[in-house]
Amino acid sequence: MTLDSLRGAYGQTLLKLGRENPDLVVLDADLAKSTQTQVFAREFPGRFIDMGLAEQDMVSTAAGIALTGKTVFASSFCAFLIGRAFDQVRQSVCYNRANVKLVGTHAGLGVGEDGATHQALEDVALARTLPGLTVIVPADAVETALAVEYAAAAPGPFFIRLTRGSLPTLFPAGHRFEPGRAPLLRDGDAIALVAMGAMVEKALQASELLAARGISAAVVNFSSLQPLDGDTLLRLARKTGHVLTVEDHSVRGGLGGACAEFLAQHHPVPMTLMGMDGRFGRSGKPDDLYAHFQLTAADIAAAGARLLCRP
Repeated sequence: MTLDSLRGAYGQTLLKLGRENPDLVVLDADLAKSTQTQVFAREFPGRFIDMGLAEQDMVSTAAGIALTGKTVFASSFCAFLIGRAFDQVRQSVCYNRANVKLVGTHAGLGVGEDGATHQALEDVALARTLPGLTVIVPADAVETALAVEYAAAAPGPFFIRLTRGSLPTLFPAGHRFEPGRAPLLRDGDAIALVAMGAMVEKALQASELLAARGISAAVVNFSSLQPLDGDTLLRLARKTGHVLTVEDHSVRGGLGGACAEFLAQHHPVPMTLMGMDGRFGRSGKPDDLYAHFQLTAADIAAAGARLLCRP
């Protein structure tokens, strides 16, 4: 597997879309190098606005520009884009159904040494509460590019959550992306491993560890958090009878919360929710942090085996 930057894929896709659509405008909050919107800014300086360290102003401005008929992408770190500007995302973007695409980078423990203040672990939970906001967490660079292209062509607000580091490429060039559709990456009949973002690759590794123990684990990529692919989740819950969710995010309101909410109403099964639970992150190398917070492939496999032993 090759490692590819999701932020790099975002920047290059913005450049491609900018060449195709003269009504596409990009805003950033003094982080264009980090978010990779600088690629668009170099070629289209007249359609790029650096708002400075002012995410709230940026989001409100993005909504105003979008309401004139433009397609607007606005980017910053997830911790600031959703956390700091939640009121503006709610009131200016979502309430008005503005054609604004919020792309947050540096999500989760994968931010690493920047520490707890920059490790957004609540952003998906906040975003999922907002009516009409499509919430996407791509698992690799291929899916990132496709999600950005889809968002640019679809009306209304989007939130796309990206990692800081590169992730292995999981999908071929012909992969099809669609909100509300969760691709099954590996079939299985004993347990379903449901993952998003940086945890998808770790779930695949965990399924191999479980297979070595004679346990057949399905792996599904839930890159679409809103809308959620309830049909796939329900089918896997009925087939396996056990669901384990894993995310680089709080389980409260994140992927685990979303799946638990759905299955509680439609088909309750024994579940384990892996992620952050009532804790902030801390500074450290990403791999060390995943090990510290028990989010490695071995941890997932061990949790899956324990789940199967529950009555």
